Amino acid sequence: MPPQVSGPLGPRRRIAAVLKQWRDKSGESLNEVADALLISTSKLSRLENAEGKPRLRDVRDLIQHYGKERTSMATQLMRWVEAAEATGWWTDFDDEVLQDRGRLDIHLAYEADAAVERVYTLPFVPALLATDDYAEAIYREMERRPEDQIGPLMNIRHKRQEALKRRAGLDPLKLVAVTHESTLRQFVGPPKILRDQLDELLVRSREDNVTLHVFPFEAQPVPSMTCMYAYFEYQDPSDLEQDLVRIETHAGFRTIDDPPRVAEYRKAHDTLINSSLGEDASRDLIRSIRDSLPLH
Repeated sequence: MPPQVSGPLGPRRRIAAVLKQWRDKSGESLNEVADALLISTSKLSRLENAEGKPRLRDVRDLIQHYGKERTSMATQLMRWVEAAEATGWWTDFDDEVLQDRGRLDIHLAYEADAAVERVYTLPFVPALLATDDYAEAIYREMERRPEDQIGPLMNIRHKRQEALKRRAGLDPLKLVAVTHESTLRQFVGPPKILRDQLDELLVRSREDNVTLHVFPFEAQPVPSMTCMYAYFEYQDPSDLEQDLVRIETHAGFRTIDDPPRVAEYRKAHDTLINSSLGEDASRDLIRSIRDSLPLH
């Protein structure tokens, strides 16, 4: 089992971007820089790819190697190294829970310092808007999780949902969600669970930092409507922390961080929203489906 990602990835990604820029401008290869600093090429490669926690000594030596001492960026790099030492809240949970279905720890690390999360879901509601009964039913009846994982998974879900209300040192996460109409009709457990979940969507969708659209059956098919994904948007003034996409399937998560492909997903999400019902019309449909459900 690969080592758990132990903290937010934002500081590591910014450090990696700066070090890669400096090396590219120097015209040196990985081997040349690694040999000059008496470190392994693999270690330098990991630093430039935001893999593992950067070490103060290594970053300091690289600052000196590239002649960047006493610059504002050198000072910022050292701050990011300190920030990269922070431990993510998810490290309190066992690796088996976090990595059983495709590296949830990585997903949480990206989500931890995103400013905006744009999601598309089917056939289940967005995780950050799910009720406890609805989430538990998914873990038990769809994912067939072992009973001893249900409690930890619910605690993880609660911590994630907390980000919509408050986060230490950051504004609350903004959620822009599109969900397929089939989501509103898909039973998860008894009808009451779905009815209560739709009630929850009606309430939560009115929160200032939550936007919810429903992609209706009558809409024409559009790109990216067949697979769940999360687009993480960052507000890094230095433009060093690029947006990325996490695609979710039954086999786990896949990361897309190639800028042109990420940009395609950003456009695709806008297309989904433009093809979906407006916020009020989405709530009208949710309410109509809720009212059609049996009470028990």
